Amino acid sequence: MKKHIPNLITSCNLLSGAVAVLFACRGEYPMALLFILIGAVFDFFDGMSARVLHVSNPRGKELDSLADDITFGLAPTLMLFTFVYQCLGELHNLAFCVLPMAAFSALRLAKFNLDERQTDSFRGLATPANALFWASLISWLSVEGLAMPWLLYTMVVGSWLSCYLLVCDLPLFSLKFHDLSWQHNCVRYVFLIGAVLLVLLTVVWCAVRGSRSGIYALGAIIIVWYVGVGVTAALAEQRPLR
Repeated sequence: MKKHIPNLITSCNLLSGAVAVLFACRGEYPMALLFILIGAVFDFFDGMSARVLHVSNPRGKELDSLADDITFGLAPTLMLFTFVYQCLGELHNLAFCVLPMAAFSALRLAKFNLDERQTDSFRGLATPANALFWASLISWLSVEGLAMPWLLYTMVVGSWLSCYLLVCDLPLFSLKFHDLSWQHNCVRYVFLIGAVLLVLLTVVWCAVRGSRSGIYALGAIIIVWYVGVGVTAALAEQRPLR
């Protein structure tokens, strides 16, 4: 029985992604964001349960990638597609230009499965991080009613940047701690401290405005911070010591 528990949790991730897709197609972006986050929780616990129960099989690995592609690839891409399509007016067909992000998410997952360097860190932006960025940003824009043409064009171009970040060889840190020392985890601690400060600033901003809509943007802000810290750390490691 226990050997089926991780696959059951992974299936819940897939179902969460399917529900997120439905909400994305209906233009209910905050609900789509919610189910992407629920899928991320299931994605975290399926791997943990497999390690705790000492059960692992190729079927589970393949199922995990399929579920992740629905939840973190297709769902956020459809959120972006429907948002741009509905807001761009006569040029709405430009929204089709964002669809490659779903394909590049699948390529990213295939690369992750085969790349042995990505056990304790990442090469390129992980699909959950990319999904959280877009789902959070679109939810916030929809709640705020922000859909200026220049912003929509920028989002289309931004989806192409996401395609590159998903499959590029940029080294980015993971949040896996092997110990709690500052020396081995300074980049992770800097990110976490900054993330906590960003959460606090966002809460204060929402309180000052008297609106909770800023909470929707928090995911996008944290992912931008994550990429910024990761790129800075990668450049620092490549810089020769004097």
